[in-house]
Amino acid sequence: MMKKILAQSYLYLLLLALYAPIAIIIIFSFTSSKSIGDWRGFSLELYSNMFSGHAAHSATIMTALINTVVIAVMAAALSTILGSIAAVGIFNIRNRKLRQAIQFTNNIPMINPDIITGISLFLLFISLGISGGYLTVILAHTVFCTPYVVLNVMPRLARMNPNIYEAALDLGATPLQAFRKVIIPEIRPGMFSGFILSFTLSIDDFAVTLFTKGSDGLETLSTYIYADARKGGLTPELRCLAAIIFLTVLILLLVFNYRSNRLAKEQQH
Repeated sequence: MMKKILAQSYLYLLLLALYAPIAIIIIFSFTSSKSIGDWRGFSLELYSNMFSGHAAHSATIMTALINTVVIAVMAAALSTILGSIAAVGIFNIRNRKLRQAIQFTNNIPMINPDIITGISLFLLFISLGISGGYLTVILAHTVFCTPYVVLNVMPRLARMNPNIYEAALDLGATPLQAFRKVIIPEIRPGMFSGFILSFTLSIDDFAVTLFTKGSDGLETLSTYIYADARKGGLTPELRCLAAIIFLTVLILLLVFNYRSNRLAKEQQH
């Protein structure tokens, strides 16, 4: 009994430590105070300032938000396409040792520190004469997101009946038609989860973005918050933005879990 109480207490303390700071940010986004801890009554002034452009930094924040979302969508889409194709190719390698070696190589970027990835890509772009900007950031995010897509798609391929693809070819389908009509529907849940994960990782990234964004003034949320914090404090409207991002990610997570549970129940029946 005592072990159960201690285990539950530890779990609740861990959850409190993880989510209390987020809850504080969300609560103080609904007051006009410039600093956290100074509650001046319920107010939507910060939200109004952020979306109306009345605040001095609201335009810059919205630009950084748009840049972040555009980069995340583009990088997630590219990494989903490349990762899905790569997963199919890796899965169909007949040589077991070669397949394991490629899978091990695919896992390296996921455990490699972000700062090493950022510096490596920074030096690569410089050596190729590519100036930093939207293109370099999207390519960089695609590079470190693609292995996660491969990791999500591979289990779906392992559970797929390989005879379905061969049957489609025997019935007259071309390899491209069989891939589009047979394999893609089977791996679609893995592609979807890979896209969501890539989108989240891209939004969250800082080190790789910092090294590859160049000096033309491109800002994402992570780099803007870093620059803002170096000035001695954070813009109050960022509390509203943090609350919106957290709730958006939470909704996406709930939708993804609901979809996964529904697919699992359908497969059981």
